[in-house]
Amino acid sequence: MGKRSRKRPAPDGPTSTRAERDARRQAAATTPRRTTKEAPPAPWGSFPLTELVVFIALVFGVIGFIRFDTRSGKVMVVAAMVLGSLGGLEVSIREHFAGFRSHTTLLAASSAVASMILISVIAGKAGAAVFAVVVGAGVLVFVLAFYALRQVFVRRSGGLGFR
Repeated sequence: MGKRSRKRPAPDGPTSTRAERDARRQAAATTPRRTTKEAPPAPWGSFPLTELVVFIALVFGVIGFIRFDTRSGKVMVVAAMVLGSLGGLEVSIREHFAGFRSHTTLLAASSAVASMILISVIAGKAGAAVFAVVVGAGVLVFVLAFYALRQVFVRRSGGLGFR
């Protein structure tokens, strides 16, 4: 049995001719796409800011775990987690918006978590209703951010959905 082909409507509607569609496809095929294997450069040049932030996070984490029974130790562990997350998030943002590598899920989840934290801080002590609102808002932010970030990556990567 042969493969069935589905007819798709022309992107410009039924008024475009086959020659026009073929010309657009040919132009799209010859459009140069980003083929570099190098990550996009940091906006601050060659200064290793991300690496320093991650190093400071590691130092805070080690010292915080050594002194975890004190209040300052717990604060240092939280600071280490925040700094380490920011270091990784910065690279993800840079690569995603340059069209180098898709980090759609990570960035959408980060947006959702940030919104959930913000709503929780504003709401104060959480009850069941506030918890439901926080989770609902987080899911909504995730879905909307995922769609928007996916569209941005497709535009920036030259039409690729993931890389």
